[in-house]
Amino acid sequence: MNNQILSLLSGDVLEEDVELTLAELCKACQLPAEQIYDFVEQGLVEPSATGTSPGQWRFQGVSVFRVKRALRLQHDLGVNIAGAALALDLMEELDKLHLRLQQLESTRW
Repeated sequence: MNNQILSLLSGDVLEEDVELTLAELCKACQLPAEQIYDFVEQGLVEPSATGTSPGQWRFQGVSVFRVKRALRLQHDLGVNIAGAALALDLMEELDKLHLRLQQLESTRW
């Protein structure tokens, strides 16, 4: 019964203060490590603690969201990893600008 409950519960960790190992990121995204290596190489995700080996890498929780969103961009639009990384960066910048605009508008009234 516990397995049934666990299989029904799923979600993405988005907190920046949560750190994931490479293995945990692979499991959360259901991807092989080789694909995560490619994402790191293209700048899609960035380990917050880099060591001499990928086994020492740590990723922020938001990396799960970025990887899954990039996979959707690749699947839906056919963009490559570099294109997905650029699109994600631009979407995140747009979100920041929208938030800043809302803050400015709320202080004007």
